[in-house]
Amino acid sequence: MTADLTVRNARIHTVDDALPEAEAMAVRDGRIVWVGADADAPDAAETIDAGGRLVLPGFVDAHNHVRLGSDDACVQLAGAADTAEIGRRIAAWRAAHPDAAWIECEGFDYSALPGTPRAEDLDALTGDVPAIVFSYDVHTMWANTAALRRLGVDRDHTELPFGVARVDGRGTPTGFVTEFAVRGLSRDGHRALAALGVPWASPERQYARLLGSLDMATAYGITTIVEPQNSVDDLELFARARAEGRLRSRLIAALFHPRGTGVADLAEFTRAAARYDDEWLRAGPLKLYIDDVVEPRTAALLEPYCGHGDHRGDTFYPPEEFADLLAGLDAAGFQAFVHATGDRGIRTVLDAVEHARRVNGPRDARHQVVHVECLDPADVRRFAELGVVACMQPRHCSPDIAGPGHDWAEAVGPHRWPKAWPMRSLHEAGAVLAFSSDWNVAEMDPMVGIYTAVTRRGLAGGPAWMPEETLDLATAIRAYTLGSAYANFCEHDRGSITPGKLADFTVLSHDLFAIPVEAVPDVTAGLVAVGGRVVHEAT
Repeated sequence: MTADLTVRNARIHTVDDALPEAEAMAVRDGRIVWVGADADAPDAAETIDAGGRLVLPGFVDAHNHVRLGSDDACVQLAGAADTAEIGRRIAAWRAAHPDAAWIECEGFDYSALPGTPRAEDLDALTGDVPAIVFSYDVHTMWANTAALRRLGVDRDHTELPFGVARVDGRGTPTGFVTEFAVRGLSRDGHRALAALGVPWASPERQYARLLGSLDMATAYGITTIVEPQNSVDDLELFARARAEGRLRSRLIAALFHPRGTGVADLAEFTRAAARYDDEWLRAGPLKLYIDDVVEPRTAALLEPYCGHGDHRGDTFYPPEEFADLLAGLDAAGFQAFVHATGDRGIRTVLDAVEHARRVNGPRDARHQVVHVECLDPADVRRFAELGVVACMQPRHCSPDIAGPGHDWAEAVGPHRWPKAWPMRSLHEAGAVLAFSSDWNVAEMDPMVGIYTAVTRRGLAGGPAWMPEETLDLATAIRAYTLGSAYANFCEHDRGSITPGKLADFTVLSHDLFAIPVEAVPDVTAGLVAVGGRVVHEAT
């Protein structure tokens, strides 16, 4: 046998139970054709000497908002812990952009201000220039008074195409807009923002964010990206990137199904799935929401939030309506990615899947619950029983983001901390774990996610939060590779280093199995190949 490429002198962790470890592999026509001992490697036109380094399958990031990305034109507020630091960063940006018509910021942490921030708090930092600040999870938007005027928000207009404007006891909008991810990232919400002249929503700004995120993904060894929330209009951005040679990782695009999506929309989704359906760009899964997020107390909980009376949050659909909706989508052959963070929200989704199986009969649907942040123990076993994938983002459970003293932990209270991101419990119950970054909510680097899954510590170290839910290294790697491939119906050609599969792999700078776990976040992708072609090589 001859090959186009061999990788030799490697420690290959295949994520294939039939041959867990190997020293070499061979590639022909973009696919792996042989895996085995170095001494038995076939001749090839080209050879990569791995230098004894660890080789893994390319990472499959199951939930990565590359289209949102991180916007270089925005004031970056990640790490800003208080109003003073937010003000300093905005002032520095304004000094560099004195003629800007809008001030746009991203990465705001809910804990940076006590309580709910108001428009006048932002006015003090921005003056009369319209200003909007996106939270780090892009689920909320904070606007100043000038922006509220430009966006048409007043006491009579709080139900907006791009969110819900909160009001105070007098009915006056506070400047805090919730449900932005649900409405503002929809087709109608995005068009409304663009029509109002918000620069962030312009097509060129979107495309610039996309290109930056795509380059980042490739450099991190992510060879398949799942972009979880798009309108049909957005698919043209990915097609443009592909035509211009900028799509170097494979991409699966889920289509957003907000409440009110009708028969005509589903027909449009079906046409889009037929148009984009190959190894490089595929559309088709549907993204839905059942609840929002814990920090602003908009996730749906079984019991009330701590310190907020009887408030438990709401689901976006009555449970019976959602069950019928999911059953209809399931009968039509769609796969659903359902955002659910609260224990009541998650249970509502599982109940809906159970209803769909009862109505339609079981099928290999691989519906996903996305995030699974606060899971009641009674529902852990149901994931495996119902064939539901747990699409999780390990970094979200880091104690320096969600743990004691932070909004997530304080909102649910210590008695519910054992429900927080129960990765080990789900794994031991037989559920498929599909890991992801949720960029740009958290770092895109899979090493950060793997480190957090294995330690449940912050990046600076410190005590672990809920260490009984940590995973071993091999399980965390599998969740970032074969688990995520399975979750997206591509385990037949991705997720492991197996003959017959696409030659998507990464050569890491250090052996994850041979270094202290504290060093894992510093490991980099030395070489990345997609279809046997090197798309990134560290210099």
